Amino acid sequence: MPEPRSLLLLRHGRTAWNAEKRIQGQLDVPLDPTGEAQAKTVAEVLAGFSPSFVRSSDLSRARATAEVVAAAAGLEVEPDPRLREFDLGERSGWSHEEYRARHPEEFARFRVGEYDAAPGGEPVPVLLARTLPALDEAMGAVPEGGLGVVVSHGAALRVSVAEWLGLPRGAGLSFAPLGNCHWALLQAAVEGDAPASGRRLLAWNRHA
Repeated sequence: MPEPRSLLLLRHGRTAWNAEKRIQGQLDVPLDPTGEAQAKTVAEVLAGFSPSFVRSSDLSRARATAEVVAAAAGLEVEPDPRLREFDLGERSGWSHEEYRARHPEEFARFRVGEYDAAPGGEPVPVLLARTLPALDEAMGAVPEGGLGVVVSHGAALRVSVAEWLGLPRGAGLSFAPLGNCHWALLQAAVEGDAPASGRRLLAWNRHA
């Protein structure tokens, strides 16, 4: 029987905007010193898994995290813009406090995963149309018995993983939010032991 292939999905390290609870979306916010330290810590752990590749969103907070992980594993980062965070439109850059005060009903919808409640926000189906093929290709690139690393963003991963597992739309909201430099681990099911989606969730929100 072939050995299963695994994919580790890592959220980027902390940014100043994460600490301020400010909406980032696809704005290109860099890691702060805490995020840089988180990336170094997680890289030491993930290098021990001997990943076969490291792929990443091209936004700098994810790319910088991925570069530290890849360097520790002796690899180069493979950027993929399909792994970007939701585009959160006109509310990008707003703090949660500001959003709640100015548009309370819209903010309530945003907080339960209706990201297109924000004017110009990216609908979930549009996000999934780019993230799921990227995840499919990444899993397909993992050698038998191996592991690949993908570095992306909290909301994008939470929504995409649930859909990728074949769960009902919106089920990802039952998952705890991924912390900065926390990860999920998924495995491609082997023949004869495959759920409908062909994948199993082995871990969620693990950290170094």
